[in-house]
Amino acid sequence: MPTVLGINAVFHDPAAALVAGGRIVAAAEEERFSRRKHGKSAVPFATWELPEAAMRFCLRHGGLAPADLDAVAYSYDPALAEAPRSIHDDDITADAWEPLRTLYARRAPSFLATALPGLDPQRVVFVAHHVAHAASAYLAAGWEDCAVLVCDGRGERASMLAGHVRGGTLEVLATQPLPHSLGFLYSALTEHLGFRRDSDEYKVMAMASYGRPAYLAELRELVRADGCGGFAVAPIDLGRWAPALRSGDEWRPEHADLACSVQTRLEEVLLELVGLLHERTGERDLAMAGGVALNCVANTRLLEEGPFDRIWVQPAAGDAGTALGAALWVARDRGGRLAPMGTADLGPGWTDGELLGWLHAAGIEPERPPDVAEATAEILAADGIVAWFQGRSEFGPRALGHRSLLANPAYERNLERLNDVKGREQFRPVAPMVTLERAPDIFTRGPLPSPYMLFTHGVREEWRTRIPAVVHVDGSARAQTVDRREEPLMAAVIDAFERRTGVPVLVNTSLNTAGRPMVDDPRDALECLGSAPVDALVIGPYVVRRPVAVGTQDRRPAEVAA
Repeated sequence: MPTVLGINAVFHDPAAALVAGGRIVAAAEEERFSRRKHGKSAVPFATWELPEAAMRFCLRHGGLAPADLDAVAYSYDPALAEAPRSIHDDDITADAWEPLRTLYARRAPSFLATALPGLDPQRVVFVAHHVAHAASAYLAAGWEDCAVLVCDGRGERASMLAGHVRGGTLEVLATQPLPHSLGFLYSALTEHLGFRRDSDEYKVMAMASYGRPAYLAELRELVRADGCGGFAVAPIDLGRWAPALRSGDEWRPEHADLACSVQTRLEEVLLELVGLLHERTGERDLAMAGGVALNCVANTRLLEEGPFDRIWVQPAAGDAGTALGAALWVARDRGGRLAPMGTADLGPGWTDGELLGWLHAAGIEPERPPDVAEATAEILAADGIVAWFQGRSEFGPRALGHRSLLANPAYERNLERLNDVKGREQFRPVAPMVTLERAPDIFTRGPLPSPYMLFTHGVREEWRTRIPAVVHVDGSARAQTVDRREEPLMAAVIDAFERRTGVPVLVNTSLNTAGRPMVDDPRDALECLGSAPVDALVIGPYVVRRPVAVGTQDRRPAEVAA
């Protein structure tokens, strides 16, 4: 069975993944080690950095040396990159950095051999960007036959791939050449609304729920499916509908209307694309990846109104996931039989002894309760906020119960509290976490199970007032279901919380503060405890409580304290 290390180091989200023995052994984004979110800095080409720390982690976790690798799969093929045109042309690839990007990719084998002493540079294999995205979806899903759709900002020279997988082999049916790009349209809107492009697109999705599609008719003329599996995006002056915002500016109703209009048009075009894809393939299953596939509102509409019975989305659907996809693609190409991706917790983890060593090094003597689940539930039932650090970290942008902030969903003000902890805009929602068997009692629509937080769910009317902190303005929630066979500790916390409160739901949001990547190691967790107003850190079997100032011992709402 081939042993393959996958690498993404092209546009953003540098990452590494290891496939060995027919299974996914490890995967991690470089930002978790470098602490630069999305691998970005003020210098554009810094986003092309090799994920050296992530690579070292993957090899260390797999017990491998660079010389042991059969291949290193790089998720960009410079041979496919279009030669840049004049910088005065209206073309996405015609920018000052494009020649450097391609040159960097061509020299990646020598860069990798330097970063990984002992690696033969001849073992570096280039995998087309969108093929890597596609492989990260259908090979990780474990589907031998399915349709596949990749939609993002761009690859080498395209922004979309539609394909048909038969017997595990991908046939590309359609691509969308640049400069037309749904991902770039959404990123341009993100920047127009004062957020960071290729980073904050989820904020636009949240804002869209506050608006109405006031500009949809005009957008339908400017953004159109072509009936052949692709689409066209005309140049759009977003300022004609709402003035551009700078970071920190207050948004107005017309900004929410613009977000809603673009979100709605995105969903409509995607529905047309998957409709044609279903006609051409006849498949009942659809696998998706690419940054656009992280749009959980669009994913839900595709499932509800589209022709496919099942949709599987790669949890690391953004560019980080191409590291995994490239590794899977090369491993499969070389005859490997691959196991499906059964979990997203593929990053670093620590033993109980190692965690205690970190705590002692920080001068902390933690509690070790006889039942950490019961102790955590007690804090949450008293309306405390818990920084939760357990097991291996998750691969991808979602906190799934290993690096999370947990809270009581019964109090609406906890949304504001958590957004304050994280330094986030108050219009952004937080997510509910629920055991798989209780989810149908609370949610009316959306796929179940939903372990990766990639779809939205309707909240039943009778539950909206019971868990207001996790209900978005449109009555939806991006729920995560917990299978107790796979996550017994988290299920035990939810059970213990329900026994105390009658509510089988917890608030789950990522363990990080504004502008910082998700917490990955114990040092980051201790820093978060020291800098953010959380009540306790539960790290492995240990509980570290924040000292309570005199006169503030009971911060629960009056009706609960009574």
